[in-house]
Amino acid sequence: MPTSCFSRNAVLRRLLDEHLPALAREESLEQGAIVRAIEAGEMVLLGNPGHKGLVPGLVGQPARVKVNANIGTSPLCNNPIAEEGKLAAALAAGADAVMDLSIAGDLEVIRVRLLAACPKPLGTVPMYAVGQRILDDGREMAGMKPDELFVEIEKQAAQGVDFMTVHCGLSQRGAQMAVDAGRVLGIVSRGGSMLARWMLENNRENPLLECFDRLIDICLPYNVTLSLGDGLRPGAGVDAGDAAQWEEVINLGRLAAYARERGVQCMIEGPGHVPLHLVRGQIQGIKRLTGNAPLYVLGPLCCDSAPGYDHIAGAIGGAVGVEAGVDFLCYLTPAEHLTLPDEDDVRAGVMASRVAAHVGEVALGRPGALAREARMNAARMALDWQGMAEAALDPARVCLRRKEHAEEEVCAMCGKFCAVKMLQGTGKRHG
Repeated sequence: MPTSCFSRNAVLRRLLDEHLPALAREESLEQGAIVRAIEAGEMVLLGNPGHKGLVPGLVGQPARVKVNANIGTSPLCNNPIAEEGKLAAALAAGADAVMDLSIAGDLEVIRVRLLAACPKPLGTVPMYAVGQRILDDGREMAGMKPDELFVEIEKQAAQGVDFMTVHCGLSQRGAQMAVDAGRVLGIVSRGGSMLARWMLENNRENPLLECFDRLIDICLPYNVTLSLGDGLRPGAGVDAGDAAQWEEVINLGRLAAYARERGVQCMIEGPGHVPLHLVRGQIQGIKRLTGNAPLYVLGPLCCDSAPGYDHIAGAIGGAVGVEAGVDFLCYLTPAEHLTLPDEDDVRAGVMASRVAAHVGEVALGRPGALAREARMNAARMALDWQGMAEAALDPARVCLRRKEHAEEEVCAMCGKFCAVKMLQGTGKRHG
């Protein structure tokens, strides 16, 4: 087995010493299984000791599939207070992690306030802060100095950020392939497009790839998990699985193995827009090429023509993805491709991804998921509405929708035609 993170990451060892018993209880796993999975690079413990009030979380098999919610300002919708409201909404809906993707306003103030308010792991994309400074100054992305990016990464690590999306696998060759290969939607990753522009304009290699050791040295003392970004993820279903995408995946697998030898934990980010019949093959291929590292997936969105309902399209792809090996679902909201999400969008997105995670885990036969299904079925057979609410993924929603008829034994759809009630007692009379 390659050198594990434990031998070089003293911070990770201390975190595990402190939190392992609680993590094992929460995940219904033996402590040894968690340690072995982290040693193998198949699971990560998200937790930066600089993030005050944090409850660290596990991502990767055989832990429960987790859900991430993206929030953050934009140049057209810049209200930091609203983002704090979205953070609260995401956590209340059951998100396991949150990413601050802000690109407008005082990003440092926004980030620090979100860190203070978030007891779950919080991630960022440091390239956004660098890009904001460059573009707001009226400069071209091609004028970025690599030091600007590394300084920003170190600052965010010191502030307590738990995981960071870094597009280390996007090579100059891959960027050129994406531009030249006739992709319908080219490069749709914001961070990936910035780096691609820099590389192609300067005819230089990606500094995050070229200076990967420097990145490792920054992240190791803080136990920052590298979320190795998919800068060449397909932005249209017809682009899924092209050479540019797989060139980046191959790079990500090599970088993840090297980072683990150096003591830094890694996740792999995945697609993207992928037609449903290709989802399983994409997930299994990525997992194989990256040594079964935890896979963090946006969707996958299995159709391109459902704006306003992309949380549903993403949940369909996500459920198939989980059954195929996805470990971490990044939500999509009804606002995807249209506007910045509001609190209602955030709740809808988190719940759609939680449903997708649960559907996938039922298909995998995960004990926790099957136990929830059994509790729901028993409560329905007994017309036990309190039991149904407790077994539901969203108990508050159950109570809200039933409120008008809460005193009735049956639901408002069937009333006295209730099939369950119709046959109650028949076995005793005719058994």
